[in-house]
Amino acid sequence: MTGSEEPPSFRLAYVPGVTPSKWVRIWNERLPDVPLTLSTVSAAEAPDVLRGRGADAGFVRLPIDRTDLSAIPLYTETSVVVVPKDHLVAAVEEVSADELADEIVLHPLDDTLDWERPPGLPAFERPATTEDAVELVAAGVGLLVVPQSLARLYHRKDLTYRTITGVPESRVALSWPEAEVTPDLVEEFIGIVRGRTVNSTRGRTPTPPQPKQKRADKGGTPRKPAAGRTGGKPAAGRTGGKPAKAQGKNARGGSGAPKNAAKRGKPRRRP
Repeated sequence: MTGSEEPPSFRLAYVPGVTPSKWVRIWNERLPDVPLTLSTVSAAEAPDVLRGRGADAGFVRLPIDRTDLSAIPLYTETSVVVVPKDHLVAAVEEVSADELADEIVLHPLDDTLDWERPPGLPAFERPATTEDAVELVAAGVGLLVVPQSLARLYHRKDLTYRTITGVPESRVALSWPEAEVTPDLVEEFIGIVRGRTVNSTRGRTPTPPQPKQKRADKGGTPRKPAAGRTGGKPAAGRTGGKPAKAQGKNARGGSGAPKNAAKRGKPRRRP
């Protein structure tokens, strides 16, 4: 490496409400020598940050303009309505969009839900941000429909939220600048988010299999073939692994009968 080259690093952007801590932890375990830096960007700014190479990848809320961007949808969030704790909606577990027809429902400029038409009555003007809209709900100006993670992020003790049906839901995706070849570090992060193991063929280079070693005896020395054996075949003089029988000679190497042994037969009569 020359002095002009910078060490590798990975820049990850994410929009409010997304919690990337789990994936960052896995990254640090697998690539401890490649630092990962985080930056929070608004949902509206995120696509331009990625196109301008201000980050290598980022968590965004769909829909977005995918010009020059690749994206993988990851999960869908439940939508909720944020209300004061003393509001009638707080007394139920779930409410429908139609039940808010007579309520003022705030629609901030940074809203990411893909509305055809927001529920309720429109406010006199739209708040600049979701955080500003939460402050207005606390002041009794109106209600607010947001993804559940944003309701948790901007939670206040004097507010609560309930699940709402009949409205769009927010989809979170991983996005990165489009290129003919995806950079290795981006591919690595995609694998982490998708749950690939460290030895996945689409992740880092898998660990090569280790060659098998010869079996060793108790002293650590590889076993040798048994004496009298060659190439795994029985030694000479053996048949089927059993000792060969002596042919024509006794065990001592003599003739078939012992020396001085009396001949057997009928006794001869004396003349």
